[in-house]
Amino acid sequence: MSMLEFENVEVFYGKIQALRGINVRVEEGEIVALLGNNGAGKTTTLSAASALVKAHAGRISFAGRDITRAKPWEVVGAGLIHVPEGRRIFSTLSVQENLQLGGYMVKDRAAVHKRLDDVFELLPLLAERRSQQGGTLSGGEQQMLAIGRALIAGPRMLMLDEPSMGLAPLIVAQVMDVIREVNANGTTVLLVEQNARAALKITSRGYVIENGVTTMTGTGAELMADSRIVEAYLGS
Repeated sequence: MSMLEFENVEVFYGKIQALRGINVRVEEGEIVALLGNNGAGKTTTLSAASALVKAHAGRISFAGRDITRAKPWEVVGAGLIHVPEGRRIFSTLSVQENLQLGGYMVKDRAAVHKRLDDVFELLPLLAERRSQQGGTLSGGEQQMLAIGRALIAGPRMLMLDEPSMGLAPLIVAQVMDVIREVNANGTTVLLVEQNARAALKITSRGYVIENGVTTMTGTGAELMADSRIVEAYLGS
């Protein structure tokens, strides 16, 4: 079934139109990538799904439920979790405190403790750093912490905005491996990523967004083989 679907969604910032009838579909169990240049509308797409910005037209549905007019906390409560660009961790809190805040809306505290153990198993480096302040971690470690915090909420689906930004190639590969493992454990993923090559290697499908419109779609392999994608996003 479709886990997340955008149907002709339009978003404005004041008089500036950011999304011009975008259509994106993510099926349960997939990793789907959104590709495009800066300002194309990728982040706005995620923000519209999270109810951080209002869709002025069209429909957004999650797990069969219309969330176009939902509140941000209702979206989180439904299991759609957004890891924003820039990580947004709490720099003065410890790693463990940052992770625990991911379970703020979860009433079952035993479930939070179980997920904490699962995150430490998935990301053992965080277990080693559990008492360290978040702000003292490297960029890659902070990105892992942001992903780990999102997992504490028990997502049915994760939306990740530029998880590789500012990271060295070796660390980018590690982040992509973690995303693939999270997906293998049952979480659907929508990935916004400037590093198109890294993203397309792990995705089921991808969309290209240009000027607020979806202009191309295909499997990861199809897009990597498309000369237009190679020229625009992958280099020679």
